[in-house]
Amino acid sequence: MIGKIISCSSFAGTVGYVMKKDQSRILAAEGIAPPDVRDMVRDLKDQTLLNPRLKNAVGHISLSFSPKDADKLTDAKMTGIAREYMERMGIRDTQFLLVRHLDQAHPHCHLVYNRVGNNGQTISDKNIKIRNGKVCKELTAKHGLYYAKGKEQVNRDRLREPDKTKYEIYDAIRHCLSGCQSWGNLETRLQEQGITTSYKYCGQTDRKQGVLFGKNDFTFSGSKIDRAFSYTSLNRHFEQLQRVRPSVEQPRYSAQSVGNLKAAADSYRSAFSGLFKSVNVPEESVNLGAFGLKGGVPLPPSDFSGGIAPELMKRRIGESHEEYIARITALIQAAAEAMLVAAAEHKRKLKERKANKPKIGF
Repeated sequence: MIGKIISCSSFAGTVGYVMKKDQSRILAAEGIAPPDVRDMVRDLKDQTLLNPRLKNAVGHISLSFSPKDADKLTDAKMTGIAREYMERMGIRDTQFLLVRHLDQAHPHCHLVYNRVGNNGQTISDKNIKIRNGKVCKELTAKHGLYYAKGKEQVNRDRLREPDKTKYEIYDAIRHCLSGCQSWGNLETRLQEQGITTSYKYCGQTDRKQGVLFGKNDFTFSGSKIDRAFSYTSLNRHFEQLQRVRPSVEQPRYSAQSVGNLKAAADSYRSAFSGLFKSVNVPEESVNLGAFGLKGGVPLPPSDFSGGIAPELMKRRIGESHEEYIARITALIQAAAEAMLVAAAEHKRKLKERKANKPKIGF
């Protein structure tokens, strides 16, 4: 059972709508004289004179039921449920018209009532939507009626604006949310579907406290679309995703591969140190401590003897862990050998230069 509060400003238009020719049946009426529309409208308007300060005296609510309940919803049953609904909603001691419509597959009826009561009192509409939802759930459970779970059960084809757009935004957010990790992701994906995202801020600060979604010249706060889409709920959802990081697969290497890499690293460190000593660079200025540790590998410039370009140290796409460690080991070994050759060549040149240096006699 679903109750829909319908905004109306005219008894003539409202009564004229519910009294569809050959497609409606009057279930109950009080304080008015059916079936003539003009007579009923006149009766309703006359009573509003008891409370002329009330700007809008027209009350209109449709009560819809699932087609699965059609067999049990006789006219008497529907009338009984509608009267109980009115009592729980505080719609009492006033004029009303209850009409069943026969133009749809699902059973439904329309309740038109005067918000000016028989004694001139006002039939309150304060928090009417909240009260309506609560009463419908209670009556659905009490009478064993079918309860549609969630907005997914709503027939989109029958919706009118602005509900049609509201449900389009609901469906879009629900579809996009599973693939979004942040507000930015959600904004981008909704924008692709013609949906705008804007925010409400707390006073003159930059602290966000609400979110608005817009489409087709309609704008809705997130909580109006669905409680799960309020700013607080969505922000909590994204914060939880940021805290939960997917586990990273730890690379597994064979003992032989690790041993080969360690040996190559030792050779590299030795050759690296020896090369700098051979060119008279103080050993303490050479940082070898970080080699093989997370965060850095001391590499000479790529245009230097034994140099390794940093991009060569990165794992390639499609390269297995074993292939990667073998390639890096080979690079380090080649670099170490190149530095050993460079150091030996430097020593040879120094020795040759010393041998050819002219001797000065005294």
